[in-house]
Amino acid sequence: MKKLILFGALFGLAFNAEAKKVKFSVNMQGQVVDTGGVHITGDFQDEAGYVPGDWDPGSTEMFQELADTNIYSVIVDIPAFAKYEYKFVNGIHGYQQEFVPLESRVNYNFIDNRWIYLDSLSNDTLDIGAIRFGGNAPAGKNLVRFYVDMSLQTVSSNGVHVAGGFNNWDPASCMMYSFDAVVYEYIAYVDSGLTVAREHMFINGNTTGNTETLVAWCQNGNGYRETSTPADIMLPVVCYTFCDACSTTVVNESSALVFAAYPNPAIDVLNVSLQNASAYTLSVLDVTGREVYREFVAGRGVLVINLAAFQSGTYFLTVTDNSGKTGTEKFIVQ
Repeated sequence: MKKLILFGALFGLAFNAEAKKVKFSVNMQGQVVDTGGVHITGDFQDEAGYVPGDWDPGSTEMFQELADTNIYSVIVDIPAFAKYEYKFVNGIHGYQQEFVPLESRVNYNFIDNRWIYLDSLSNDTLDIGAIRFGGNAPAGKNLVRFYVDMSLQTVSSNGVHVAGGFNNWDPASCMMYSFDAVVYEYIAYVDSGLTVAREHMFINGNTTGNTETLVAWCQNGNGYRETSTPADIMLPVVCYTFCDACSTTVVNESSALVFAAYPNPAIDVLNVSLQNASAYTLSVLDVTGREVYREFVAGRGVLVINLAAFQSGTYFLTVTDNSGKTGTEKFIVQ
C-alpha cells in the first residue's frame, strides 16, 4: 500500500510539473441563469480530472464571484503547450451551450468552439477574462484576431509571436497558434470604443531581434503594421514580412525560387521582393507575349517597378535567378 501511495504522489508531482493553472470566466449579464447553475465544457475536462470526462456539460461548475455577481469562474490545472476548445453552458445540458460568434470560433471543419493555447509553465494563473456569454470579449473590450502565414519561413523553435501596443510590445507574451502548421493566429482583447490605429508586428521567435522586416508598402509612419479596431475584427491573413496573402507569392516546384509581387492589382508601382538568390533577371510580358520590361538585379531586397508607362491590363512577370530557375506571376495594372 505504501508503494502505491508513493507512486501516486510521484505521479501527481510529475503531472503538476507539466500543468498550468487557467481561470475560465464568463459574464452572464443579461442572461437568466439556469437553476442548474453555470458550467463550462470542453476537451480539457479529462486532463483536469473531471468525471466522466471531456465535453460533459454538467460536471465542471463555475462559481459566482463576489465582486461582480454577473461573473462565474473556475480555475483548473491542465497540461501546458497544448490547444484546448471549450464552451460555456447556462445549465447542465448540451442544448444549453452558448452560440459562439464567428470571430471567436476555431473555424475549421465547421466547428464552432472557443479555443485557447497554453504556451507557458509559469507559476501564475492565466486569467483569460470574463468573456460575455455568447459574445466575443469581456465587457468593455473588443476582440482582435491576428493571422500570419509562415509558409515561406522556417519557424523558430521558440514559436511565432505578435507584439504591439495591446501588449506593450512584449515579444514573448503572445504566442500564436496554428491549426495547419501554416497560418498562425492569436486572439487579443483590446479596449473598446477606440478607432485609432493599432500598431503591431509579427515575430519569428520571442525576442525583439526576431521581429519581421516589413517591406515598405506595409508600413505606417512609424514603420509598423496597423489596423483600426472600432469593433470585433478578424484581420486578413498576411504573409510574414509582406503586405498581402502568400497566395500572391510564387514558389517554383523545387521551392528554391521565392519572390512576391504586390500590390496586385497595382496602380503606380509594382513591388517585387526577392529573397533567395544573389542575382535575378526580371521580365514583364503583356497579354500578346510582347516584352515590355526587362531588368537585371544583383542582390536581394525589394525592386520597385514604375508602372507609369504601362497601359491598364493584364501582365506576366517572370523572374529567373542566377541558377536558371524561373517563376511567373500574373498581375493587373489598373
